[in-house]
Amino acid sequence: MFVDAIERIDLFTRPLHSIVRLYGHNEIVPGSATLFFVNELGCAITCKHVAELVARADSIYHHYRNFQGARRDVLRERDAAQQISQLEIKFKLQSETIIRVRNSFIGCVDQYKELTIDMHPTQDLALLQFKGYHRLLYNSHAVFVGDSSRVKPGRSLCRLGYPFPEFTNFRYNSTVDDIEWTNEGRVTSPRFPIDGIITRLLSENGGITGIEMSTPGLRGQSGGPLFDPNGLIFGMQSATRHLHLGFDIEDREVLVNGRKSKVSNYPFLNVGQCVHVDVIKAFLQERGVKYYEG
Repeated sequence: MFVDAIERIDLFTRPLHSIVRLYGHNEIVPGSATLFFVNELGCAITCKHVAELVARADSIYHHYRNFQGARRDVLRERDAAQQISQLEIKFKLQSETIIRVRNSFIGCVDQYKELTIDMHPTQDLALLQFKGYHRLLYNSHAVFVGDSSRVKPGRSLCRLGYPFPEFTNFRYNSTVDDIEWTNEGRVTSPRFPIDGIITRLLSENGGITGIEMSTPGLRGQSGGPLFDPNGLIFGMQSATRHLHLGFDIEDREVLVNGRKSKVSNYPFLNVGQCVHVDVIKAFLQERGVKYYEG
């Protein structure tokens, strides 16, 4: 049903690759997200929670560099360990605190001098604008459904994104004590579609703002387009909600590999939450961004 639409959507949907380092660790945590372009002018949309991590990348590292400078000043002191512990408290650094984030926009533009980020005041939506590029690396652009009355429960839609970060072109550089991108390893991650039907429309303050899907959006699909078999955009994947089904089982005796065992289970239904197309179009219109309807 969505074969042709996926090929069409793939022309302007792109992955955002990220590598993250946590305090006290040299291991690198890879991650991915999704964005898609709305015109031929280098303008794309993604989730606000994705854009926030992009926007904070420099300040996160600057904060850690300040800590490193303060730590060097006390290393030769007799009570260095105690002072470092105090510095960790001062700089709010714990074992799982993010100290470094590097992002790479794959297949978007050849290069750019500036990336502006404009976040929606209330919804999980953000606008990215690449500036100072020479050549676009994406083809085509999103076409949003013109008649939003077609967004109804029971309609089959699909999402496309990059939930599995299989890229390997990164390393920890012990010489400079930093993580970095490399020219070796796998640069790409596979695209992954997931379909479902609209189950409910979600509202805030009396207005429709979201679309609930019968299937979950996967980690890394955040910011990916929600589209119909014709490739028209109905929304954008934002989050996954966990609905408690109430079919709980506690200490029930069952046979497991031929042996009796007691099990407990608290099932949830994982459903996707998407930003509604009307919210996206209104935001682009408010910001004076060109977009297309069909």
